[in-house]
Amino acid sequence: MRSYPELKNEVERLQSLYELSILDTPPEERFDKITRFAQEYFRCKICLISLVAEDRQWFKSRQGLNVCETPRDISFCTYAIAEEEYLIIPDAHEDFRFAKNPLVTGDPFIRAYAGIIVHSPDGHELGTLCIIHDKPREFSPKDIEMLKNFGEMVEQEFKKGFTPN
Repeated sequence: MRSYPELKNEVERLQSLYELSILDTPPEERFDKITRFAQEYFRCKICLISLVAEDRQWFKSRQGLNVCETPRDISFCTYAIAEEEYLIIPDAHEDFRFAKNPLVTGDPFIRAYAGIIVHSPDGHELGTLCIIHDKPREFSPKDIEMLKNFGEMVEQEFKKGFTPN
């Protein structure tokens, strides 16, 4: 049984994701540069470009995290793409959706999360650019604006396309 929000355009969203031929492609400096800059700017433990597929979230770029994917049913980013623009969680221990999540109760011990939706060139929600802290954190309007700017950079790179493996 699914434990995350159902998206009304899920079939079209997944089709758009798969048509990009981005999943499981090698790391690319153009994306890693964005996540390194965002990690430094926000002084966060983890920064990811996360793409939400049918049963997993896969990381096109990752800073501060050793795994390249996690199951969708424990993904914060799945909740983020169900929002209109972004998802902010100042303290995951205080949020009923995430308090018992294994990514909160275990490694990487997520406490604060901020994710901005990144869209395909045709406008579908592919995933997020997200920042993760291991301590609670408030996010200011300026933080959200900067996160949006980093997300727009990711979208610009998506428009340039990919070379499948």
